[in-house]
Amino acid sequence: MLERPDVRSALAAHDFGTVFHVARAEAGISYSQIAAECGIKPERVGTLARGDGKVTSFEKIVRIADALRIPGHLVGLAARPWETPAEAVDAGRRDFLKTSAAASLAVGLPELSRPSTGGRVGSDLPEQLRQRTARLRRLDDVLGGGDTYRTYLGEYQRTRSLLRHRSYTEATGRGLLSVLAEQAQQAGWAAFDGGRHAEARGLYEASQKAADDAGDAELAGNALAFLAYQGLRGDGRERQGAVQTAARSCATAGADAAPGVRALLYERLAWAHAVAGNGDETERALDAARAALGEIDGEPQPDWAAWVDETELQIMAGRCWTELRRPLRAVPVLESALARYDDSHARDKALYLSWLADSYLTAGEVEQAATVTGRALDLSSGVASVRPRERLEPVLARLGEHQALPAVADVLEQARA
Repeated sequence: MLERPDVRSALAAHDFGTVFHVARAEAGISYSQIAAECGIKPERVGTLARGDGKVTSFEKIVRIADALRIPGHLVGLAARPWETPAEAVDAGRRDFLKTSAAASLAVGLPELSRPSTGGRVGSDLPEQLRQRTARLRRLDDVLGGGDTYRTYLGEYQRTRSLLRHRSYTEATGRGLLSVLAEQAQQAGWAAFDGGRHAEARGLYEASQKAADDAGDAELAGNALAFLAYQGLRGDGRERQGAVQTAARSCATAGADAAPGVRALLYERLAWAHAVAGNGDETERALDAARAALGEIDGEPQPDWAAWVDETELQIMAGRCWTELRRPLRAVPVLESALARYDDSHARDKALYLSWLADSYLTAGEVEQAATVTGRALDLSSGVASVRPRERLEPVLARLGEHQALPAVADVLEQARA
């Protein structure tokens, strides 16, 4: 179909209605199927196919291209991640990590076939899907979003299709919507980690809606926290808006949320205040996170929040003090926590080391900063995430002011290699 000149012309003009019409006429793909895959209402697909209207949103163009496997150059995009293999940077290490992760996931991953287009969903399916989502989340421990995004997005799209095409009770529907919200957050995080920020925002917003529809206040709060985290990348006004969104995330989850959830959301609120330069508010939010963490007392927490523990909270505190330019508080906390942090979590450890290097520089310990930066560069090599290098770039720029020092010259050369 993509070889037809009229289809190629339509794609170049973002006339997806023609593409949808041809897909149904020649490939027998229904408009409802196209709608489910592309995240468009079925009636909108039909309207476009009749030549009425046009897709102009960048996010929708990206989603349609990925859903229908349309090569990026045909619609004015860069090559999509599924078109070419990932860069072979430190391929041996990445292949080993992928193999190890796949092997660990194979143990205990619930077997679920691709849902058909008819039939009634059993009441046990939401829990099966939630267990599967929890197992797949472990991939994020060792792989970057560039490697996991398609996997997580596929899980989200299949659950969304199931909700649209299967029948179920009201209670089961709420359970499926809750799972959908969780899967959207997982896919959104991978998109964010891989530098696909428009896709990430769209998924976070879809997650918030699904969580609201499910009546799941905890996941709705977490969706807002993700949106706040992403908003902190912007300018001063956007950052202040992100602080307000982070505060709203805590209020949305509420005082009755699981302690682990409250710890996670207050931790992210602390980070938002730190990036905005609000020292007192940062300390209050960190105190609230510690208090919530102390309430857990061995009780099981939602899997998506269970990774927050004392070590993670210490690291967040160190990151906050680094942002607030208080290295005497940041360095001891980060050194202590990172000594317990396993190198197999390479992306996260590289990120956290970047804040330690930053604080060393602020404290005037340039050579120690260079050593830590070199370690972060080693760990981040071959990880399919844009964030470690983004975090290290300003540190490397500051180190460049001291390139006469041998330790600094070495790490700058390492960064250029």
